[in-house]
Amino acid sequence: MRRLAELEPAEAPGKSRELLEDIVSRRGGVGPMVATMAHSPALLQGYLELSRAMKRAKLPRALSEKISLAVQEWIGCAYCLEAHAEGAREAGVSESDIALARQGTSADAREAALIAMAVRILAEPSSITDEDVAELRTHGWSDRVIAELPGLVALNQLTGTFNLVAGLEPAAQEA
Repeated sequence: MRRLAELEPAEAPGKSRELLEDIVSRRGGVGPMVATMAHSPALLQGYLELSRAMKRAKLPRALSEKISLAVQEWIGCAYCLEAHAEGAREAGVSESDIALARQGTSADAREAALIAMAVRILAEPSSITDEDVAELRTHGWSDRVIAELPGLVALNQLTGTFNLVAGLEPAAQEA
């Protein structure tokens, strides 16, 4: 059940109106989450900037989607799970790999290590040790990827928790 309404650009406060109008002019429209985030110009701008920045991350899209699935499964955002499952399919991820990602793992040991670390970053960041980071390096992950991982987790935490607070649900469940 929706708790916060979507805003049309004309209804949005100041900076949110500008941001929404820009997105509409470039893409033809905005999704429900972005239209709902428009209640807060600071949140909307921060989300858009972080989202753009994380698109420049070193991770391949398929792996980024797997990490997002693992994190969103832990958060419990069905709306995000649906979006990231679709994104994973578009990136060529199989249904069995999507299921594994939702369990916080992968059939590939290298990916599994990174996915598991992403879940730990979300769930228990204070438990991460020097040895944990060193282990990621033994799997071939660069310091750049290791540094970008908390950013991807933070982006997913922002979107998942926002959607839960706002009451956004997958289209098939809204009615």
